Amino acid sequence: MKQASGRAQSTLPVDELIGASRELRSWVRRASKFVSADDARHLMPDGVWETVRGFLKSEERLPGWSEKLDERDPEFVRVLVELGRFLGRHYFRLRVEGVENVPSEGPVLLVGNHNSTIMTTEVLLTLTAMWDHFGPDRPVRPLAHDIVWADPVGRRLCHQAGMLRANRESAAAALRAGHVVLVYPGSELDSCRTFRERTRVKLGGRTGFLRVALRERVPIVPVVSAGPHEQVVVLATGRRIARALNLKRRIRMEAFPIVWSLPWGLSSGLMPFVPLPAQTTLRFGKPIGWPELAADAADRSNELSLCYREVESAMQGMLDELSRDRIPWLGKSERVLPLLRSLRGER
Repeated sequence: MKQASGRAQSTLPVDELIGASRELRSWVRRASKFVSADDARHLMPDGVWETVRGFLKSEERLPGWSEKLDERDPEFVRVLVELGRFLGRHYFRLRVEGVENVPSEGPVLLVGNHNSTIMTTEVLLTLTAMWDHFGPDRPVRPLAHDIVWADPVGRRLCHQAGMLRANRESAAAALRAGHVVLVYPGSELDSCRTFRERTRVKLGGRTGFLRVALRERVPIVPVVSAGPHEQVVVLATGRRIARALNLKRRIRMEAFPIVWSLPWGLSSGLMPFVPLPAQTTLRFGKPIGWPELAADAADRSNELSLCYREVESAMQGMLDELSRDRIPWLGKSERVLPLLRSLRGER
């Protein structure tokens, strides 16, 4: 996987495409040990849509359940990382910058911007970047939205991947165990923002992640991605639809996005789709911490607000840098940028 500086890898020539095809077939064989044919069919669009329809019809919220940190299966995570490497190298032309900013030991809270509605590939790519830099002995625990846990098959696979249900209790338990926790505070408000807002960070004023960081005395490392929100074209967030369906009470969701995607065309962003091959850059920022604040600062709105603005500002600054001169889907192409700058009259 390409890291730090240098060009993103270019599109594969035909001979390398043949090699990539063989690599993918080999990965499918390894993955079949963890995901049966029935599981795969269940996770196809028809099965996912049945799950979505089920909880849309339900008048009840998703039930709670206990989670155990030891349900993570390192071999299953290894298979996921292999998929992340394959997609990063051959499909998204991934660049990873600044992963060395993450402390090499101790609990850390990674805070990211969320993208591309239900197909949030930045989670997989972040997991892969961390594994490739630190190895398998530094567990990363992504927090996942309730919608991911609505289906028993999806729930089982998420547990094997080391994911935890997105709440403060799960995050605090993983941090106390010394793990790296990956959280996307903006959740659906961020991942369902419109295509025009793809260069904006939308944390939605949510401060739960900060309360956890302050109480557990752990640093925050912002991790920002540019490109994943070009994998689908979000036309509308659908917040009115979400309110009409009472989704906030049922599954803690305030959006029901309307998108253009492959292969469906105009559809709901809650349907799985084929991501467009947008070049992706993943940047890890410098750690942010407030050692001068006591743990009870998590309960004081003034301190909480200042910390929130610091994190959001740092993340927006990172995304602004990654987005500057970026060409949608192509990234920062060294062949096209000189022409673009000359048209602007820049040197």
